[in-house]
Amino acid sequence: MGDRQRTVLTPVMATLLGTDYECAAMHMFCFQCQETSEGRGCTFGGHCGKSEEAANFQDLLIYGLKGLGLLSERLIAEGEVIGESTGALVFEALFTTVTNTNFDPDRIVEVVDRVLEAKRDLLARLVRLGKAEGLNDIASWDAPRDKYNSKAYGVGVLQTEDPDVRGLRETITYGLKGIASYAHHAGVLGRYSNETTEFVLTTLASLTKETNFDRLFDLALATGRQNLSTMAALDAAHTESFGTQTPRHIPIGVKRAPGILVTGHDLVELRQLLEQTRGTGVDVYTNGEMIAAHYYPALYAFEHLAGNYGNAWWKQDDEFAKFNGPIVVTSNCIIPVTDAYKDRIFTSSVAGYPGVPHLTRRLPSGELDFAAVIELAKQCSPPEAIDEGTMPGGYSHAPLWGMLDAVLDLIKSKAVSRVVVMAGCDGRDKRREYYREVAEKLPKDTLILTAGCAKYVFCKLDLGTIAGVPRVLDAGQCNDCYSLIHFAVQLASHLNVDINDLPISYQVCWFDQKAVAVYLTLLSLGVKQVWLGPTLPAYFSNQLVKRLKRDFNLRTIGNPEADLALMAAGA
Repeated sequence: MGDRQRTVLTPVMATLLGTDYECAAMHMFCFQCQETSEGRGCTFGGHCGKSEEAANFQDLLIYGLKGLGLLSERLIAEGEVIGESTGALVFEALFTTVTNTNFDPDRIVEVVDRVLEAKRDLLARLVRLGKAEGLNDIASWDAPRDKYNSKAYGVGVLQTEDPDVRGLRETITYGLKGIASYAHHAGVLGRYSNETTEFVLTTLASLTKETNFDRLFDLALATGRQNLSTMAALDAAHTESFGTQTPRHIPIGVKRAPGILVTGHDLVELRQLLEQTRGTGVDVYTNGEMIAAHYYPALYAFEHLAGNYGNAWWKQDDEFAKFNGPIVVTSNCIIPVTDAYKDRIFTSSVAGYPGVPHLTRRLPSGELDFAAVIELAKQCSPPEAIDEGTMPGGYSHAPLWGMLDAVLDLIKSKAVSRVVVMAGCDGRDKRREYYREVAEKLPKDTLILTAGCAKYVFCKLDLGTIAGVPRVLDAGQCNDCYSLIHFAVQLASHLNVDINDLPISYQVCWFDQKAVAVYLTLLSLGVKQVWLGPTLPAYFSNQLVKRLKRDFNLRTIGNPEADLALMAAGA
């Protein structure tokens, strides 16, 4: 991949990183996730385990996508349609750069090459239209792969030196990554949106030019609105394909047959695996946010969908080792693979890790071929139990709305005093114990709505029920935060009140860029007093934090008891 390069820090970079710029150097820069090094930025390998080369190629990929955006912007202005294949590539490429998705530099470079080819195609279209003036150099930075690494150093995050502009540009970029992940999954289910494609591409173009803080702030809110539309499309696609979520209790123990563990978010690939394992004597288990599969009738109808195994992504080291059978990672989140299970893990779709087999072979039907995974499973021991019993789930907006009268009666009778939304991501940061403490200390008359892997901090606690309703109501994956937002919007409309007057408090537990997109969606709807934690993003500049506090009463987590008192007061 070429010689590893060093970038000497400028005074602006050094101020950001808090170091002596005269003697400092770095090999990469990334601050997109909540666990970034020292809350400032990773410069010598990612805290997530991402190599310097992978980080730099991701920067190069984003740079290429911005160039694609500039070309697309010109074509769109001429009334041209970009095309589904280009849109799908953009979604895949952005998703590839989401934290803990693809650690494989070779695979990332392949996507860079495909983006370059797409740029050349769009430029050729503009040339034919006679509208390529001033844009010819956008597709001319091609270089041999051994030069990609050095090229990346000139196009990364820190090239925007103004911290306020940089902060908003990156906030929007990460919101686009969230949109792209949801659009990618919707596209796999046959729901492609040209509107989403055009928004993402024209916004990428704007990020190369716009420097006005207010206009960038408005663009961040527009990104949140687009994310709501994209999550709605994915929600509809899931319902059409798998049926309406059904509240039920999900087994979390194990059976006696060998098993395959599926993690990530791709329900389509899970269904294909279930079909191919039918009658083989191999059970299938879900992990992490794939637990949502157990909520959909078309998936839990498979008798060998045995249960949900394990917890959030960051516990993979221990849990994957104990599972004994093969693991399939269909998207984020994957962590650095250990020797304990390196010979029985596979990736698919956008996921990738160096040295891990990537499933690409297709059956004549077009389905992904899982034959190698199934044969390996037959040779493995059954999984070792790490939990037992069941946990409730399946409370998307449809069943929640079906419970509306009962919930309103509970609120009117004071049996329920407040609903707390605690949704988003889990992670290794010890400060995330805050969310478990909040769940434990919430008054017994409080309901918790959740989605994403943040639930694993508290979902297995015995918090009881209220009039037969579980106090923890899980809607599923991070994209199912849409259900929680949609329910609140519907409820406000039903009661003819402002959304901020509902007895609902919002805790966004963020780790990656999909949670950032959800946070922007809440802001775009005017939701105030959102608690963001466990830390504020490293890319939030002082001016941006001041603006969020002024306009949206941004709150940061602190002492659980004090925060609970504020939530109870609706403050």
